[in-house]
Amino acid sequence: MDQAALLEVRDVRQTFPRPDGGELLVLEGVDLTIREGEIVGLLGRSGSGKSTLLRLIAGLARPAGGSVNYLGNAVAGPAPGIAMVFQGFALFPWLDVLENVQIGLEALGLPEAEIRRRSLAAIDMIGLDGFESAYPRELSGGMRQRVSVARALAMEPELLLLDEPMAGMNVEEKEDMCRFILDVNDEFGTTIALIEHDMGVVMDISDRVAVLDYGRKIADGAPDAVRADPGVIAAYLGEER
Repeated sequence: MDQAALLEVRDVRQTFPRPDGGELLVLEGVDLTIREGEIVGLLGRSGSGKSTLLRLIAGLARPAGGSVNYLGNAVAGPAPGIAMVFQGFALFPWLDVLENVQIGLEALGLPEAEIRRRSLAAIDMIGLDGFESAYPRELSGGMRQRVSVARALAMEPELLLLDEPMAGMNVEEKEDMCRFILDVNDEFGTTIALIEHDMGVVMDISDRVAVLDYGRKIADGAPDAVRADPGVIAAYLGEER
């Protein structure tokens, strides 16, 4: 039986205003279905529209055309059930690990006991139990990114969006983050969509891969099929076609 569609992007178009009063076309005619329990990787060279698409899915922006629907409902703003982890950790250096994880839940106005319970559970989930009182400066890059993910997981999302979660990591940290992403998906059933520049990483951990080029989706399928497409490789490497 096919997995249920958790999120559907249909014919999405997005533009940004230019200083001269014109429009910069960022996405055009993009369709994407994310099914329950999948890990979906988004590939494409810089400027292909990947981060813009992820922000539309997260409800942080509205498309100029087309639709984004989560569980059958239009995404018109940040949706309960969808959480996003931004590139660059986005941690507050003056807050310790527990406080950084709690801050998202505090914005929801939850009871203090519930905030603490969910935050500690998320910290344990990411393997940083015992580091609750540590500050970001005391953590490695991989550990800081895990704290960012814990803050998102504390929201108990069905769909977790990761924007370049391995940026700036060394090989060992990337391998550790890959295992962590797979564990979150496998053990907790969290559906994941991620952007990552390292094609090999995306191919290795994703169930399905979509490729954007100049704002259009040019491929969407199993990693092996996408990897074998010479047009995809040319677009990803920025070669002339």
